[in-house]
Amino acid sequence: MSFEHVLSVVPVSDLDVAKAWYENLFGRPADNNPMPVLVEWQVVPGGWVQVFIDHERAGTGLLNFAVNDLEAHLENAARRGLAPGEIEDANKGVRMATLTDPDGNVIRLIGGFRVHY
Repeated sequence: MSFEHVLSVVPVSDLDVAKAWYENLFGRPADNNPMPVLVEWQVVPGGWVQVFIDHERAGTGLLNFAVNDLEAHLENAARRGLAPGEIEDANKGVRMATLTDPDGNVIRLIGGFRVHY
């Protein structure tokens, strides 16, 4: 038995506001709108981000994205009107920067990620 897809859910309070913000983050419209309270993007084969109305949990999400060129991703985010934080050194060559969506969900872009350290 194996899993076929991973679905990460980001709880938000206003789908229209969140949808516009995540369109800027991903640089494209949502891939799917399976129900009125949910939009989703496929970010890697088998890996999806679902933005979902959940008033109780809105703002409590955390997503980490490993990227191949941290500076380029941050420049693109800034050009699209998002406000990425400064790059921080983590450990063993890993660096990261944080963005926050309109509800306060935290999105970290991680450079230097490896499967094995």
